[in-house]
Amino acid sequence: MEQNKQNKARILKGVVVSDKMQKTAVVEVLRLKKHPKYKKYFKISKRFKAHNPEDQYHIGDKVLIKEARPMSKEKRWIVVGLANDKSKVESS
Repeated sequence: MEQNKQNKARILKGVVVSDKMQKTAVVEVLRLKKHPKYKKYFKISKRFKAHNPEDQYHIGDKVLIKEARPMSKEKRWIVVGLANDKSKVESS
């Protein structure tokens, strides 16, 4: 086994749009996509269900989510913490 194996989990920044489920938050992630012909950028949004173990993040919070193993049918992300625009994410 390799002990120097690096964790390649994706980390995304988004906004909590729902926290009604137990230990789960729905996080909406926005990204810009460029139209191939017209070269104009437009917004694409996608919602991810993320594990929120202590229910500490609520609607409107800007959070970081990290890819993880499947925890249920649709939940494959974990809320890492609050997102600060000026700070960078340290991989753990």
